[in-house]
Amino acid sequence: MEATLSQNTSESAQAALFEVLLYYHYFRLADPEAYFRVHHDLCERLALRGRILIGHEGLNGTVSGPIEATTTYRRILHADPRTRSMAFKIDPSDDHVFPKLSIKLRPEIVTLGLSPEEDIDPNELTGQRLEPAQWAEAMHDPNAVIIDGRNRYESELGHFRGAICPDIENFRDFPQWLREHADDLRGKKVLTYCTGGIRCEKLSGFLRREGFDDVYQLHGGIIRYGHDPEVRGRDFDGLCYVFDQRVAVEVNHTETRRIVSRCRHCDEPSARYRNCAWAPCNDQVFLCESCEESFGRFCGEACREKAARAGNEEALSP
Repeated sequence: MEATLSQNTSESAQAALFEVLLYYHYFRLADPEAYFRVHHDLCERLALRGRILIGHEGLNGTVSGPIEATTTYRRILHADPRTRSMAFKIDPSDDHVFPKLSIKLRPEIVTLGLSPEEDIDPNELTGQRLEPAQWAEAMHDPNAVIIDGRNRYESELGHFRGAICPDIENFRDFPQWLREHADDLRGKKVLTYCTGGIRCEKLSGFLRREGFDDVYQLHGGIIRYGHDPEVRGRDFDGLCYVFDQRVAVEVNHTETRRIVSRCRHCDEPSARYRNCAWAPCNDQVFLCESCEESFGRFCGEACREKAARAGNEEALSP
């Protein structure tokens, strides 16, 4: 999978025939199964594609579709009292960014890995939300510590300058990581952020319940920060990982923009995320064009040798 840039410029927006919607809303669903059926029928009728999670605690989704369809979808959801205030992050696109529609019922719409008794309800407990301009200012507070609320492979592609990027593979690993590093965070202004905001609703609430009082979250996440006309993504290094065929989108539209990820083999700056060609591995690594051409699409020599022993000629071809 190769990372490509998706620039949210007025020119591309005018030319685009499709839109990508990123959204979430925490609200109580008495009958998630009934809501699932209605929502599935709506998305099928509009020919939307994407990934949507529905549960007792609300709705979490990313979809793509023709602008007429996405406009209708937003209008219908905003007409529902339960999702009237739900915010949509919107990116222009030339086509669908998902191969199909997937809607699933889940116990949680984002999994922090806590028991039902311990789980966080962001409507009752969460960190103070900061608008993009407030966040840009707060990052420079000498007493602030910035925590990337995403997985390692996301933060490696891009993160806020000076952020702590935990070496974790799943969001549910955060409670343990935070408890292990609690002493380092005591007395600090804790700033949390994620892609679209949904994970930090719970993450910042968990921090507050663990006894941290000065806790904040970036309202709307990285995507909204990059869309903001005032800050224009300032001080976000690299690209933002997204869970669709684009793989990565541009965030920083200022002179502070830079690539922070580096090619696995030559260590030169590269934002090309590729999956290792040795199928049992399939690890995502950064791989520049030159190294892919000379070495093949492998994460390392071990996988290349395994493919050679297996006679995987297709995988060995650059």
